[in-house]
Amino acid sequence: MTISWEDFLARIVERGEYRGEAEADHAARVVLALLGEHLVGADRNELAAALPDTYAGLLRDARPAAEPLTAERFVQAVVGWIDGATEATAKWDIGAVLSTVADLVPAEVVDRVLEQLPDGYDLLFGHPMRA
Repeated sequence: MTISWEDFLARIVERGEYRGEAEADHAARVVLALLGEHLVGADRNELAAALPDTYAGLLRDARPAAEPLTAERFVQAVVGWIDGATEATAKWDIGAVLSTVADLVPAEVVDRVLEQLPDGYDLLFGHPMRA
């Protein structure tokens, strides 16, 4: 069953300690749209299926990136899309959104998603991979 928009945002507001839904919504939209550019296939669709329609579409319908971003460049891309963001606040935003998403799907789905991404994304999802 897909989580409701209200419940999804409430989790992000709580995890990210945001002042309200608008701030959490913007972070979620930015992070999920950028992530969607770097995922393909069934794993992307499985992540999207766990999200409310608004966010699922951002993840599922993103055009593929020309080249995958390293985790560091992903953070910098988020900095560029959120007014006033710094590297530290972007990591906070990414962590709030991606760890919430990771909580909604089985760990093996997160593992498969992380296999598609360059090293370092595991920490952004709050799912450190074993060495």
